[in-house]
Amino acid sequence: MSAASVIIVAVILLVLLLVVGVPIPFAFSGVTIVLVLVLGYSPDFLIPASYNKINSLVLLCIPLFMIAGTIIREGKIGDALIGFVQQFVGRFKTGLGAVTVITCAIFGAISGSSAATLSSVGSIMAPKLRDRGYPRGVIAALLASSSVLGLLIPPSAAQILYAWSSGTSVLACFLATIVPGIIVAILFCIVQHFQVRSLKSIEDATPEKMDMNFGAVMKRTGHAIPALLMPVIVLGGIYGGYLTTMEAAAVAAVYCVPVAVLFYRGMKFKDLWRTLVEAGYSCGAVAMMLMSCGILSRIFTTERIPDLLVSVTMSLTTNKALIMLMINIVMVILGMLMDDGSAIVLSTPLLLPIALSIGVNPVHYAAIMGVNLGMGLVTPPCAPMLFLGAQVAKSPASEAFKPTMQYILFAWLPTLILTTCLPELSLWIPHLVLGTPM
Repeated sequence: MSAASVIIVAVILLVLLLVVGVPIPFAFSGVTIVLVLVLGYSPDFLIPASYNKINSLVLLCIPLFMIAGTIIREGKIGDALIGFVQQFVGRFKTGLGAVTVITCAIFGAISGSSAATLSSVGSIMAPKLRDRGYPRGVIAALLASSSVLGLLIPPSAAQILYAWSSGTSVLACFLATIVPGIIVAILFCIVQHFQVRSLKSIEDATPEKMDMNFGAVMKRTGHAIPALLMPVIVLGGIYGGYLTTMEAAAVAAVYCVPVAVLFYRGMKFKDLWRTLVEAGYSCGAVAMMLMSCGILSRIFTTERIPDLLVSVTMSLTTNKALIMLMINIVMVILGMLMDDGSAIVLSTPLLLPIALSIGVNPVHYAAIMGVNLGMGLVTPPCAPMLFLGAQVAKSPASEAFKPTMQYILFAWLPTLILTTCLPELSLWIPHLVLGTPM
């Protein structure tokens, strides 16, 4: 069996291990060890190369954002964000669904985690949506899709991983996903409106009354300002040239402590140690995965696997649209089968060379990848975020499949088509801010 065949079998085995529930670091490490032994590589050759790859300041952003996201989730910051958004759009019959979408987008930008967004916002919004007359399946589908907006609204840990894997600017990747994220969020609001507007339960429900005098509005806005300031400080510091990405992540981790403990009082100082330990476990798992991925990347390069994939693809077709269709399908499937971080570090060294060979800008590819993986996370039958959404909404997953397919057909797919076919949507902000080529 050739080396290329062995590697293909190893990648398939890795995907299967992840699907059956083997912990991510063990799945990556186990397959990597088997691959090294079968192909006869020396650890002296692979381990230093992998260490040099993960010895990157960019990767320090991930544990720092993880710490910030964990503290934000535990600190009840979601309550303030929901109250702030609800006063503007939540008073209408189907406005509470839009509140869910907008709050998830903001919370995702603060925490950078889909799971944290779903658990924090969902635990508050699911009872409100049920009281407003939303069916349980719609609630689960709406929460699942909206929580994934954290992949697209910066700062995003997924884009940091992609930038590290591809050697692309982190800042450019952050900016590339803003417009697709806004588009899909708007479409979510529209789709949920048409899903429930004619339901009798919605017609009979009484919208929650909120005091809308100037003093009450200012009080809710003031209560939300500390939470809203975090993405402003982080992104403003980065794009204003005052902070590097790593420094901004450190500022985020430090800033959220007094906000969660002293201002919102969602946790106490004594809870910080437990929170840091929890974030440390997650960081350790990511570090093991990245070390294994560094070794896999070295093997792929040595065996010229990316060149082989480009040659095979070009032998099938040279049509750019068909090639991008194949890449999109593969990424959606990967998003269905594994978490976004694993999918990124596994697919980038294999699929990005194919995209580059047909002239796709790597910054544009960051946006395509983000939309694909976001859609994959909620696409049945695997749909990891959809099952979590069903659990939070206390809904059978089967009831969420139909409304989820409506979000996919009328929100995710149009956004993916626009993002893929119109590079300017993703590239104009990076070009405007950083001078990235269009």
